[in-house]
Amino acid sequence: MKTLQEVFKKYEAVIGLEIHTELTTLNTKMFCSCKISHEDLANENTCPVCLGLPGALPVPNKQAIQSIVLAGLSTNCDIEKDSMFYRKNYFYPDMSKNYQITQGPVAFAMRGYLDLEVSGKAADERVDVEKDEDNAYLAHVGITRIHMEEDAGKLNHIGGVDGRIAGAEHSLVDYNRCGMPLIELVTEPDLRTPEEARLFMQKLRSIFLTLNISDCSLENGSMRCDGNVSLRKRGETKFGVKTELKNMNSFKNLHDGLEYEIIRQANVLDEGGQIYQETRHWEPSNKRTIVMRTKETADDYRLFPDPDLAPYNLSDEFIDEVRAMLPELPDEKRERFMANFGLGKKDASALAEDAATAKFFEDALADTKDEKIAKSLANIILNDLAAYLNAQGATIDELDLNSLYFGELAAMLSSDEISSKQAKEVLELMMKDNVSPKQIVEEKGMKQISDLGAIEALVAGVLENASEQVEQYKSGNTKVIGFLVGQVMKASGGQANPKLINQVLRSMLEKL
Repeated sequence: MKTLQEVFKKYEAVIGLEIHTELTTLNTKMFCSCKISHEDLANENTCPVCLGLPGALPVPNKQAIQSIVLAGLSTNCDIEKDSMFYRKNYFYPDMSKNYQITQGPVAFAMRGYLDLEVSGKAADERVDVEKDEDNAYLAHVGITRIHMEEDAGKLNHIGGVDGRIAGAEHSLVDYNRCGMPLIELVTEPDLRTPEEARLFMQKLRSIFLTLNISDCSLENGSMRCDGNVSLRKRGETKFGVKTELKNMNSFKNLHDGLEYEIIRQANVLDEGGQIYQETRHWEPSNKRTIVMRTKETADDYRLFPDPDLAPYNLSDEFIDEVRAMLPELPDEKRERFMANFGLGKKDASALAEDAATAKFFEDALADTKDEKIAKSLANIILNDLAAYLNAQGATIDELDLNSLYFGELAAMLSSDEISSKQAKEVLELMMKDNVSPKQIVEEKGMKQISDLGAIEALVAGVLENASEQVEQYKSGNTKVIGFLVGQVMKASGGQANPKLINQVLRSMLEKL
């Protein structure tokens, strides 16, 4: 089987995404007062409205409309004042009323875009763009629309493979999810690689988390993605026949599913075969896509305006009120972190993309803008703390961490009060006992020796008993510095400043 890079020499992939996001931070469903929850017993949060029982009338959720307008504004969309809800008719066992309330040709948010900064290994998949010295390029991705609809229920296939109905002994239906407010973002076919698709979904998730409109849990299905992909020979402008990959529930699955489908389509075309418009399912365990069904067309849904819901006419006042609710978005926060704290782009991006991490970083710095402390803190959060959270299987806002302690630790490290090795030990004790790092350093007698006179005395003592290493250094063997630093550290009980030891050692050795 060909590799992705081999395929891209001959073909260009055309990828568009449909990203569904449940508005889980709201209290109630889209058209009724049932509670929103993924944790309750099956079918506990249902009522005549979300089950579609005769005579039940839907009442729109104002907060949900605010949330979709926020989503549109944050992705550079035009907010359409006049729109309406439609009924999309189809039979699925997890839609009890056999139609879904959705939006028609005009959605609340239209004609937006996001720019992706693709760099490093992620940029290797793209072979047709000019990249800078850092192997980076900018990808402009248009957004066709963001529309509002209600979610369907959930099927649990007992005994099936990869959650599919094929081979299942029986299936159970949970209607708790029915009627949950769901926004669907549809991109233009502007993506060209699986990596671009993955980065787009990651960026959108970061934005929505910052807006606090959803928990964006891929594991629970509150954010999921369908990928549409087709191939055309390089130089051609006409689109090929597309296939749809349904319900990708992780960034890795989105990337791997698209990669497999691109290579599969290339093999079919190279063998003279035909690509059919169909919906396919990605099997992570078998690393392949399989056919689910042929694709329905818009006509199959028999869309018509919902007679129970009046058309919308959003006022300028309402839109301005929502605009005033916009928080600082990740890209803006990254630029501020770089300007205010002197952080590099990579660290600033990593901190800014998660709202909870960004807040923790700023809370830890309190009133200081000392760049040295900020860089030290960023390193602690993105490396040591990230490793701890990963081991605990927790997020930064799930643990009772004192942000001021982290700022204090960063200040001590940046001022050379403690070494990097000591900082790791202090951090471990600080996380375990929730104690101030200053208290730990005092109680453990860990304060680093940075007094120049004290260091010079330690170095002189070591050199007196290291005549062999001194001669080796004079003969050009500078590697002995490492041994001598170790001896000075040993003499100081591990508390001398290694940077200062190096400086003093080299100075004294040059004078001998």
